Amino acid sequence: MKVLVIGGGAREHALCRSLSLDPDVTAVHCAPGNAGIGEVAELHSVDALDGAAVARLARELDAGLVVVGPEAPLVAGVADAVRAAGIPCFGPSREAAVLEGSKAFAKDVMAAAGVPTARSYVCTNAAEIDEALDAFGAPYVVKDDGLAAGKGVVVTDDVAAARAHALVCERVVIEEYLDGPEVSLFAVTDGETVVPLTPAQDFKRALDGDAGPNTGGMGAYSPLPWADPKLVDDVLNTVLQPTVDELRRRGTPFSGLLYAGLAITSRGVRVIEFNARFGDPETQVVLARLRTPLAGLLLHAAKGTLADAPPLRWHEDAAVTVVVASHNYPDTPRTGDPIGGLADVADQDAPYAYVLHAGTRREGDDVVSAGGRVLSVTATGKDLREARERAYAAVGRIRLDGSHHRTDIAGAAAEAS
Repeated sequence: MKVLVIGGGAREHALCRSLSLDPDVTAVHCAPGNAGIGEVAELHSVDALDGAAVARLARELDAGLVVVGPEAPLVAGVADAVRAAGIPCFGPSREAAVLEGSKAFAKDVMAAAGVPTARSYVCTNAAEIDEALDAFGAPYVVKDDGLAAGKGVVVTDDVAAARAHALVCERVVIEEYLDGPEVSLFAVTDGETVVPLTPAQDFKRALDGDAGPNTGGMGAYSPLPWADPKLVDDVLNTVLQPTVDELRRRGTPFSGLLYAGLAITSRGVRVIEFNARFGDPETQVVLARLRTPLAGLLLHAAKGTLADAPPLRWHEDAAVTVVVASHNYPDTPRTGDPIGGLADVADQDAPYAYVLHAGTRREGDDVVSAGGRVLSVTATGKDLREARERAYAAVGRIRLDGSHHRTDIAGAAAEAS
């Protein structure tokens, strides 16, 4: 089977890498891809937001499965266009992807489904914003209602900063602060059956100790040795299945990857947000631990036969990923800097550690930075301590002027386990 992956970040590199190792996959194609993805997939130039162009490319390639990676093409309806062309597609419809495209819509779905989440207000003007901020108090949690590439959320004790962020959003969700550790849980679904994957934890803040501004994610690890063994089953029964059932009841069935960002609070599990696709950087560690061939799982979801899929199998190894970001990320990142040391990682750290490209491009024989989060270095080991040591050893071989990365990814969990 030929598979076409749409996107060009570290998440899509992780997907293409896993698919390239699947014995049932004869060829992996990616559009538009990046400098690293080109090592495991054939790259194609296409506008990822143009559903007709994506469907046309899939037909030309005779793809047996299309996987839409990023949120923007899903919200733009690319999966609908591919399915309309008669090609199995992993990714929700435009209407179902609104679950990520609008936080207000997600809150409405959760309320109807009885899913536990933070109390919130949807605000569209200054008076409503001031009332909501006053009602909840600090820490203030302010979320742009629309897509913001993982950077539309501000959590701060500074009411002026919270208000300023809210005022630049056309519509904003202001909600109570949820205490406790955060967990990311992915689930594959065909609109009826829901299959949860293994949980992970990511690190949103730019700097060590969870300091600095929010980012798209600076690292992740899995498994979570501190988590309740019943967590996945509990979230399946109280969050994932009710949400999928509610969307089907509304006539907008959700088929694809449902991502639940969770807070394990003193009052129990609460949903922070939903995404309609694999999350980055959690995808990197989750797929590193998945033993079940990926293509068959995604194809079952795309065809509506997930109930017939075999149970998932997982490696016992732990996985850690560390993001290397460009100078000045997440503000205005500098691009065009040459990246060195990639061959050193491949020579000295494989197969236990490898580089997944995000914001990169080729300039002649060189690979240069082309975005804020440039690379993810992912490593596996017998436990979190070993995986973490391998990941940071590989990070140390990479040379990118002005770059920065967190040094505490999985640190506390490794020490406690």
